[in-house]
Amino acid sequence: MARNKEALVLLLDVGPSMHHLLPEVEKICSMIVQKKLVYSKYDEVGVVLFGTEETENELTMEVGGYEHVVVLQNIKVVDGDLVETLKKIPRGTLPGDFLDAIVVGMDMLIKKYSSTNKGKKRLCLITNGLSPIKDPYEGSKEDQVNAIAQQMTSHGMKLESVVVRESVVLDENVSVMEENDRILNLFPKRTCAKMVFVESSTSLLGALKTRSISPVTIFRGDLEISPKLKIKVWVYKKTSEEKFPTLKKYSDKAPSTDKFASHEVKVDFEYKSVEDANKVVPPEQRIKGYQYGPQVVPISADEWDAVKFKPEKSVKVLGFTDSSNIMRHHYMKDVNIFIADPGDQNAILAVSALARAMKEMHKVAILRCVWRQGQGNVVVGALTPNVSDNDHVPDSFYFNVLPFAEDVREFQFPSFSNLPASLLPDEEQQEAADNFVKMLDLAPSDKEEMLQPDFTPNPVLELKKSMKRMREKPSGSDEEDNYRRITSKNKVDLIENGVKVEKIGDLTPVQDFELMMSRRDNPEWINRAITEMKNKIHDLIEDSIEGDNYPKALDLLVALRKGCILEQEPKQFNDFLHQLCKFCLEHDLRSFCDFLASKGITLISKTEAVDSDVTEEEARNYLVKREAKPE
Repeated sequence: MARNKEALVLLLDVGPSMHHLLPEVEKICSMIVQKKLVYSKYDEVGVVLFGTEETENELTMEVGGYEHVVVLQNIKVVDGDLVETLKKIPRGTLPGDFLDAIVVGMDMLIKKYSSTNKGKKRLCLITNGLSPIKDPYEGSKEDQVNAIAQQMTSHGMKLESVVVRESVVLDENVSVMEENDRILNLFPKRTCAKMVFVESSTSLLGALKTRSISPVTIFRGDLEISPKLKIKVWVYKKTSEEKFPTLKKYSDKAPSTDKFASHEVKVDFEYKSVEDANKVVPPEQRIKGYQYGPQVVPISADEWDAVKFKPEKSVKVLGFTDSSNIMRHHYMKDVNIFIADPGDQNAILAVSALARAMKEMHKVAILRCVWRQGQGNVVVGALTPNVSDNDHVPDSFYFNVLPFAEDVREFQFPSFSNLPASLLPDEEQQEAADNFVKMLDLAPSDKEEMLQPDFTPNPVLELKKSMKRMREKPSGSDEEDNYRRITSKNKVDLIENGVKVEKIGDLTPVQDFELMMSRRDNPEWINRAITEMKNKIHDLIEDSIEGDNYPKALDLLVALRKGCILEQEPKQFNDFLHQLCKFCLEHDLRSFCDFLASKGITLISKTEAVDSDVTEEEARNYLVKREAKPE
């Protein structure tokens, strides 16, 4: 098998005590295979059931025993048939022995791969641990576990035991449960294995890893505290956002009977001369040009390379500060972990001494990092000590990227005390709101943390999306309906698909404006969106015939006002409204001002945006005064 392919055998308890849990197990196991089809389509999966009335496995025929264990699916490359198989798991009628199931699954992997593919063979046991296991023919249960663990180690296998533990367990099952927990806890001490307890279907999905990812260093070199003090370190990613894999173009033009068709789509670009459309310009005669006003400025690759910022690969300490000065909500991107070079004992001691001193003094280090030579950007972040409680695990550091000044955008909200008494909540409403907020706490003091990160999958990556979306209520004429009916589904889909709107179009201007305002890859998008929206409104009013474009212009103006409030840009809207009314009065378009007054459009006041210099009374009377002025 290739180095990144994994072999997984699911060991599923289908005994009577698991029947009420099996619908969730079916859903989650089929989802695991579906995700493998997307992320790791060459992985191989097998399925073993235990607790069945029937017995169907090779070990029973070869050596006897291992009864009530059925190989539902031999190890094979994941496909749609396996997904359907896991959606309809047969129910068993007898208590299941998980040790027998582990041996059968291990036997399948040994026969399939022998001693190859070490580290890529995984057994995943799902049970509630309420069925007793049989005593072995020879020796004790501990001896049996030791023999199994020895074989797993020699063949490079891993075991994951996921125990679904409900909050209420009958008294007669407690002794069996405790004995099974003791047996399962022996595996992590003897071989590469882990055991986790879950209480919900969400945690069960998170506990079942879709794929194993081998850690890779992003930096190996010196942690430079000063020019004379350097520590050899390795840097790994501690956490990383799991993203949907990049999709490639697929061609269905090849005959269905051609098994060797690659279905690849190759794209070739040709550059042709403006003067002669039939003349192809070769690469050595082409140069990139960049718009500068009405002109296009050619810049060669050599010129770009000469002015490109090329920092040296390094990790340097800029200084130390109190940990209280670093806000948790300022952390950006993924978390990295710094460890000492495993082969350098002096580095291990130095990292440990530094980490323990920083923890004792409640300090963090501010680092400037360039992970590789030629990297175009410099990262600044906080290095936090991670002192180990285990004598066999060395101390380390966690590294979180911190934002630059332009990455931080402060949002200011007006105080509720500025609202009139009629809009303030009474005691009963306030208590209801407080209780609602308390219900959202994922880590209440009297309970265990819910949705633990280790067992909670990324909800963005679920394959099934709800098609129900709220839609604006249509009103007015058919033409206005077609213009105004912008569904939130389209907006959500655009965001989910990573579509970045760069210009406000004519078909869905409000939607385009909102998407541009929501972009955070560059602070200039907000100003650009506001400017383009102003121009759209101006054009609609100027091109209006007997007010036919007024409703459309009103929609855009309302969206602009809302966006300026949300982004704390009240001055831009207020200045524009002043200019717009002045323009209308000078160009015999007073009717649009009257139209705005009838719709209650006002300036943005201090109560709506704290940065506004307009009082609520001034905002309310603005268009009224305009209307009262003689022409």
